[in-house]
Amino acid sequence: MTVVQEDLRALAERAGRDLEDASALDILAWATTTFGSRFCVTSSMEDAVVAHLASRALPGVDVVFLDTGYHFEETIGTRDAVAAVMDVNVITLTPRQSVAEQDAQYGPRLHDRDPDLCCALRKLKPLEDGLGPYDAWATGLRRDESPTRAGTPVVGWDEKRRKVKVSPIARWTQDDVEAYVAEHGVLTNPLLTDGYASVGCAPCTRRVLAGEDARAGRWAGRNKTECGLHG
Repeated sequence: MTVVQEDLRALAERAGRDLEDASALDILAWATTTFGSRFCVTSSMEDAVVAHLASRALPGVDVVFLDTGYHFEETIGTRDAVAAVMDVNVITLTPRQSVAEQDAQYGPRLHDRDPDLCCALRKLKPLEDGLGPYDAWATGLRRDESPTRAGTPVVGWDEKRRKVKVSPIARWTQDDVEAYVAEHGVLTNPLLTDGYASVGCAPCTRRVLAGEDARAGRWAGRNKTECGLHG
């Protein structure tokens, strides 16, 4: 780790402690003031809450979207609407191979046979490449989404990518999200009103059942709860 990265890690750990009780907007104001153009927001286009918050702190902020080639039409539509109506700069990242090229090399429906490899090729590597210009990135992770996310810091150190990771709504509940959406008229993915509590790639996402947590519809029936972007 370089001296600069050591400094960033210490900065992240200190901010995580200092900003634990801060509002989401204050956390993002700290991030945008600290990193400026070397800060971005990542969005799955499940909703545009964090993008909207970040645009208030830094108008024109970069919003990075991973187009895996397997998204629902509604997700692509949400991305296009966000780009059209919000004060953000949407940047779409794509994998090095098209779905057809991946099928030719690995066989069709890799997501069924080896979902970890499919996620690595279509999510992890494109994000690694796309985050190159940034020192810090923001996510929409919340502690109440699943047990694996219960310890999410509002600001932490992403050891895998060696960047500061900001999760401004980590302490929010689903009710908080819905209240913010209603107050500010924030765009949301139409699938959220069609039984989907978490929206990912179409082949690996189903509607959730009563009593299930928000992540239960992702890779259902498999011993997999995360794509690798967040653990």
